[in-house]
Amino acid sequence: MKCITIKSLFTVVTSALLLLSTLNAQAGQNSAPVLLYHHVSKDTPASTSVSPETFSEHMAYIAENHTVLPLSEIVDAARNGESLPDNALAITFDDGYANILKNAHPVLQQHGFPYTIFINPQTIDSRADQLTWQQVETMSEEGVTFANHTADHLHMLDRKPDENEKDWLRRVWQNVEQAQQKLASHINEPKKYLAYPFGEYNQRLAQKVKQAGYVGFGQHSGAIGPHSDFAALPRFPSAGPYATLKSLKTKMNSLAMPVSSSTVANPEFSRDQQPETVSLTIEGDDVRLSQASCYYRGSAIDTRVEKKTLTFTLQSAIPTGRSRVNCTAPSKAHSGKYYWYSQPFFVAGKDGNYPD
Repeated sequence: MKCITIKSLFTVVTSALLLLSTLNAQAGQNSAPVLLYHHVSKDTPASTSVSPETFSEHMAYIAENHTVLPLSEIVDAARNGESLPDNALAITFDDGYANILKNAHPVLQQHGFPYTIFINPQTIDSRADQLTWQQVETMSEEGVTFANHTADHLHMLDRKPDENEKDWLRRVWQNVEQAQQKLASHINEPKKYLAYPFGEYNQRLAQKVKQAGYVGFGQHSGAIGPHSDFAALPRFPSAGPYATLKSLKTKMNSLAMPVSSSTVANPEFSRDQQPETVSLTIEGDDVRLSQASCYYRGSAIDTRVEKKTLTFTLQSAIPTGRSRVNCTAPSKAHSGKYYWYSQPFFVAGKDGNYPD
């Protein structure tokens, strides 16, 4: 009787381990978060800055708890459904500020972390707060990746008076191509990566990014995974109000929500045509949808789940500028990890333009 009990116990444990292994495979460590910084300085705008001391604290924590990979490795793995270390992440900067070289680069080099800077070529070598081309070339030789952030950091969704969609798209895409050509004149074969200034994009621009063979990056939150939109990949803002390491730790451990479809086809809305209810279809069995929550402007909003559909409702009009709803749900297989999805919304002012 005792032998049967031990055998039965062994069978139960083995079955449990197999189930856990299956859940881990379903959860797929084929996703990873990407951090976004701008300034590393005490003397720059607080909303986009992190102090050198806080940045060093972030990097020290990452060195102890994460594997930093080149952005391209995470993008390629997610696209191909390949596995990644379960603690992988990437580090990026928008805008080629000189304080990145002064205050961030030595720390990143010390830890041996690869990272990417999205730059505006027209501002390089022409403003005192920006890197020089010589510095860009030297940093590139040291392993830093530089990529396209448009030529001059324009609001890509701004429309000129009486400008139709065709003319608008031609104008903004010329800006992207000019930036890519300038990058190529200083860096060997720059990747076709584009970070949207201010994170602003719409459906038509995302289509153009795909058609032209680029990968697009926004400023909304979440990890990158196989179900991500590779014309508008999410990144976690990590400066200003988002620089607190306590909350950033959760984001560093996040998983990409496997959203296979959304009722939002275009994140840009007019002032009088806005969504009230948004539904997301979630794939896989590892997302604990019964505990899903969505948040808008720091507060929980009405969130409902029916089978594999997650629905949230906005109770107020989306204001001018940039907004987003973040939805999270725990992983069944990975204790303490959350799936994360962010839906951005963009609304122009009365003049058809966007605020900084």
